[in-house]
Amino acid sequence: MTAEEPQPSGVGLVLPVLRAERRALGLLLMWSLLGVTPVLLSGRLIAFAMDRGFLAGSGAIGLGALIGYGLAMVLGTLANRQAVSHMAAIVEPLRDHLLRWSVRGGLHGVVRSGQDSSTGAVSRITTQVEKVRQILSGLLLSASSVGFTLVAALIGVLTLAPVVGLLMVPVLAAAGLAVAGLSRVWKRRYERSLAAEEELGACADEVLNGLRDVLACDARERAFEGVERVSRADARASAAVGDVGGLRAGVVGLGARAPLVLLLVLAPWLVSSGQLTPGELLGAATYLVSGLEPALRTLVQTVGNMGLELGTVLGRLARYGAIPDRSPGGSMALDRFELELAQVTFRYGPHSRPVLNRADLRIEHGEHVVIVGPSGIGKSTLVSVLTGLEPVESGEVRLGGLPLTSLREPWLRSTVALIPQQTYVFAGTVRENLCYLAPDATDDELAQTVLALGLDELVSVHGGLDGELTSGALSEGERQLVALARVHLSPARIVVLDEATCHLDAYAEARAERAFARRPGTLIVIAHRISSAQRSQRVLMLDENGLQSGTHGTLLRRSSTYANLVGAWNRQHRGRPSSGITPAANSVRRTRR
Repeated sequence: MTAEEPQPSGVGLVLPVLRAERRALGLLLMWSLLGVTPVLLSGRLIAFAMDRGFLAGSGAIGLGALIGYGLAMVLGTLANRQAVSHMAAIVEPLRDHLLRWSVRGGLHGVVRSGQDSSTGAVSRITTQVEKVRQILSGLLLSASSVGFTLVAALIGVLTLAPVVGLLMVPVLAAAGLAVAGLSRVWKRRYERSLAAEEELGACADEVLNGLRDVLACDARERAFEGVERVSRADARASAAVGDVGGLRAGVVGLGARAPLVLLLVLAPWLVSSGQLTPGELLGAATYLVSGLEPALRTLVQTVGNMGLELGTVLGRLARYGAIPDRSPGGSMALDRFELELAQVTFRYGPHSRPVLNRADLRIEHGEHVVIVGPSGIGKSTLVSVLTGLEPVESGEVRLGGLPLTSLREPWLRSTVALIPQQTYVFAGTVRENLCYLAPDATDDELAQTVLALGLDELVSVHGGLDGELTSGALSEGERQLVALARVHLSPARIVVLDEATCHLDAYAEARAERAFARRPGTLIVIAHRISSAQRSQRVLMLDENGLQSGTHGTLLRRSSTYANLVGAWNRQHRGRPSSGITPAANSVRRTRR
């Protein structure tokens, strides 16, 4: 099946297997029908045993009728046993079919769309396929036997005691309407519970797979808060399902017992008026107790729950297995990459001061923008909001005209790259470190990046691209250069430097910024030197009054805060020479001499 072909719905996943196993399905229904023989005969045999046997003074006839009832029960047990083997002939092929479907779609998602290739997704799919197998096993047996049992009990009551059947209709109808309404609520809550369960698994998987990044960026507290938030949401969703399930069980119990209670209350009148004989009264009660009531309970509590659960899980598997397209938002293509804030408000708590208050901003694709502002004013928060790492309180953040929330997370993270101040280098070769975000980079591309960022001496000292590299052997500035080179090689269309050059000297910083400015795409820099602002096309000034935009020259004239920042930086750095190389590079050169 290609991506253009229609994708089956949840129920559509099961139909091909049921069609292929028609013979097994037919035999299952036949044996299930034979299995309800005891229910169909129970009331009549009990009534016959009482009216024609024991109450008529013939114990042999009464005992014979009861023995016939016992033989019918043996026959029903043997028939149910045969049904199990035919059920297995349907369920096992279905499991294989669902696994093939889901895994194929998952592979297409990884290869064609850049979806997450973690084993957590495979585990969740396998778990849900096994859940389908278990649900369908019970459902095929229960649905066929319970359905036939309910029909047999109703036929028995209506033919043996029609007046009792007429009394049952309004009671069962009211209970059925109530259960139907509660079942719709239960289904919606169960879908939310499944989604919360999957989100919890994905969140835990993301944290575990990115543990090295979490530790390197000192983001343990944030990672813990994220997992805890999702875990609590999962618990609330599960509790909501249980609440509705309990209420529905109560309605089912009341509706199933009401006909029997009604029969017992009216029993004196039914017998005295000649509507029923004592044997027929006992036979009707037998149909209600051994047939109708358990069938109703099982139909709603077991078959109803399993049917709703099966449909929900199959629907999710259908989405897993659907071969995705390659666009960022699912069905929408993105050919523009401008970033926009539209009336965005963001604060860290309901009572805290807004970092952004109804802010509007547009950064064109290919623009070189620098963000400046007093320390602690929220510059890093602004880029976290721009890149979708922090959800906004109100307003909308858009990329290419589309809300960030509508874009697939893997695509967004490969398109927008944020380099923080804290960087890390892992044990491995120079090539492995530099190609971390671009595993298919060629030697020519590597050479261009190394030259553009001034990494040629570092690469040479460590034995070339295939030489071993360890974090302890590098200075803070050299680690930042490695991180910058990774993103320079990556396919990211928007690069954000959050003080990612703070450990470089002025010359190395300028070289890095020029390298990214020449690279296709947008460059956003949180500056720690005013020289970065002087090199940019536009400066964004963030202060207590909000966002101001302009060139270095215009902001000097219009913004007293910006003028004060420039003056303070000039006084702090007046007279300091720039060596043009990092301290780490000096030490490397001295060693080589």
